[in-house]
Amino acid sequence: MLQFPHLLRPTAFILFGCAPLSAFAAEQPLPLNPQVVTATRTLAMPIAPVASSTLIEREQIERSQARTLPELLRGLAGVSVTSNGGRGKSSSLSIRGTQDKHVLVLVDGVKVGSATSGSAALQSIPLEQIERIEVVRGPRSSLYGSEAMGGVIQIFTRHGEREGLRPWVSLGAGSRSSFDGSAGVAGGNGAGWFSLGLAGESTDGINARAYRPSAPRAYESDADGYRETSASLRAGYRFASGLELDGNWLQAESHSDFDTRASNGNSGRYAYNDGELQVIGGRARFNPLEPWAVTLQAGHSEDRSDAFQDDRFFSRFDTARESFGWQNDFSLGDDHLVTLGLDYRRDRIDTSSRYAEDSRNNKAGYAQYMGAFGRHGVQLGLRRDRDSLFGSHDTGSLGWSYELTPELLLSASWGTAFRAPTFNDLYYPASGNTAGNPNVQPEESQSYELGLAGNHAWGHWSLNAFENQIDDLIIWARDGAVLRPDNVETARIRGLEAVLGTELAGWDIATNLTFLDPRDRSAANHGNLLPRRARRTLNIDLDRDFGRVGVGATLYASSERFDVASNSEASRLPGYALVDLRSEYRVNEEWRLQARLSNLFDRDYETAQTYEQPGRAIHFTLRYQAL
Repeated sequence: MLQFPHLLRPTAFILFGCAPLSAFAAEQPLPLNPQVVTATRTLAMPIAPVASSTLIEREQIERSQARTLPELLRGLAGVSVTSNGGRGKSSSLSIRGTQDKHVLVLVDGVKVGSATSGSAALQSIPLEQIERIEVVRGPRSSLYGSEAMGGVIQIFTRHGEREGLRPWVSLGAGSRSSFDGSAGVAGGNGAGWFSLGLAGESTDGINARAYRPSAPRAYESDADGYRETSASLRAGYRFASGLELDGNWLQAESHSDFDTRASNGNSGRYAYNDGELQVIGGRARFNPLEPWAVTLQAGHSEDRSDAFQDDRFFSRFDTARESFGWQNDFSLGDDHLVTLGLDYRRDRIDTSSRYAEDSRNNKAGYAQYMGAFGRHGVQLGLRRDRDSLFGSHDTGSLGWSYELTPELLLSASWGTAFRAPTFNDLYYPASGNTAGNPNVQPEESQSYELGLAGNHAWGHWSLNAFENQIDDLIIWARDGAVLRPDNVETARIRGLEAVLGTELAGWDIATNLTFLDPRDRSAANHGNLLPRRARRTLNIDLDRDFGRVGVGATLYASSERFDVASNSEASRLPGYALVDLRSEYRVNEEWRLQARLSNLFDRDYETAQTYEQPGRAIHFTLRYQAL
């Protein structure tokens, strides 16, 4: 059972200043303004951009009427989502053809995800608690270390920034007995600010998995429901001395029914998962000297998962991460910034199975230089990570930009990245058919990118061509009768991203097109497409206001893909196109009534073989936001 009062335990911890000091990305002095900080870990100085990134703000989240975080991110250039069923089921996100384990996910600067599987449960991060999202494409290991091979996603929870109190409320209902609601209040008094929010949802869902001849006893024709409750709190204060303190807390608890095939000989029927995500962080920022800014940060995240099958307990995987950081930004004149920092992270696991190791730590030092020379911009990065389990690893990056005209920017970048093996990769307990491999080594990558972007009175556009070469990919494969991981794969991923935003005949148009060539370069599957990667994706958003009425539509299209590395014909997944419609009526400046019709043509499609996806559905939402 979900115990919502349990969500409130950390509240006093943050309110009374006992919370750890926050996250990896230094934010600006109060009041907070939406600016991209993830690509550089600092916003002390605006430099010509050398990273391909996207910012999604609260207004865009609400206008899209997306129900989940994976659904919202799916429409971005270079992003692909795979889902094992409907709402709340395991979802993985790929950036530029990499794996989900190659994407670093931060919540208010704190790293989240399972230390055993290496994946972040994006489907369990509630949209109603999010203020903005920053997505950076391309390697960022020189700033963040392991996992930032394909990119970084940073999620910022809601915050307050104005005088007085501004409450908000939302209520929603729709197909498949779906209900959701949220309520919160944000406020401030100039020097201090806070935001507190609660949210919940439930749905009967869909039948998550189709019938499989290989597992007939596991088939269930019932709907697989989902329910979730969440709470978030952010607060900060700026003292007259210039010292800034802020803290954040997010917790979400979920219950998800799913269809599976048990590995212990049971049917796997009546399966469900109880999950919990918790993030606590804080930050202190001050200036010992005028050109020297110091940021101290720390964070704690937990990913808990209890699985049940055949109506009884099956497994427990609880992981926790503690992180600490010390960052120093030195301004060398108006156009040059040097950043020096130290990071420390400790991972701990507590599972129903016995692992040879249950903790690890990582110590790192990093340096970054950003500078502007006339029309030229430069960004250099270097980092060394030392992991207690596999030793040291060095990464670096180099970025350059050139302002061809006031409207055109040319950029080029190079970077290396790596992913450390997970606890499952190294120490998964040996059984009759599965075992970890303590000799497995980190994956490594080297990436190149060339970009051209334009910002004009009529709109904006960008083109980014990239290549990512990944070595020592960790693949779980059969070694005789035993499934175990090894560094046996290499991959070469090439691609082109095109983005366009403009206004035409009163319609706001935002579109992106991604071409991808994700090739397996291993001996066994040389030349094959990497599994579950589409070679072409297209997303078009259209929006227009007619007085108090707003209407919009989204077209998302994906080409075919293969479910397995062998690219067998039986594993081919057909391409598909989805059309969503949305509208809203603004009763006044504070109240809005929204409606969304998803999968208009009731398209049948799969992103992972045998896992069903939702058909046509309608959802209504009533929103209130005090001015």
